[in-house]
Amino acid sequence: MIKLYEENPNPKQIEEVIKTLKSGGVIIYPTDTVYGLGCDITSTKALNRIAKLKGIKIEKANWSFICKDLSNLSDYVRQIHSSTFKMLKRCLPGAFTFILPGNNTLPKVFKNKKTVGIRVPNNRICHDLVEALGNPIVSTSIRDEDEILEYTTDPELIFEKWKKLVDIVIDGGYGGNVPSTVVNLSGDEVEIIREGKGDITLL
Repeated sequence: MIKLYEENPNPKQIEEVIKTLKSGGVIIYPTDTVYGLGCDITSTKALNRIAKLKGIKIEKANWSFICKDLSNLSDYVRQIHSSTFKMLKRCLPGAFTFILPGNNTLPKVFKNKKTVGIRVPNNRICHDLVEALGNPIVSTSIRDEDEILEYTTDPELIFEKWKKLVDIVIDGGYGGNVPSTVVNLSGDEVEIIREGKGDITLL
């Protein structure tokens, strides 16, 4: 377990996490919503590990790409309308997942995906990790068996449950238990798939 403070994440500890990600490791880390399970987008080995942990086939997985900003959007997303881009700029960084049309340069395991989920969390730990890694972290929320809570918020409890399944758990303080607002922008209309923490009046 690595303790990081959102106001000022320790660069040496960030570097330790990056080494793990680059060697195909899987981490649990805080976002601006709930804690996430993530790995380097370029590591097929790690992506398969996450699919196994989640009990799903990788081809069926709907995971988010955590980006530091919108500068590399064209690496994963087809050309989008200027009004769509303005909406992204208005809402991000923030507690939104935007479903956008994927392009032909997606990593091999995502080749058959017509859409991708893009996240730019308003969280310094996320930002610094992705910036140091140099490409997105593929992410999925970690859910709790407790139907009332749904998401575990205490890093100590997360560590107890996941310490033998992942390589690093980042303690970034108590997490939230409200997930991101998911918005589908892959069609002609703006479609809210799930109303979560992100403020829909910004859309």
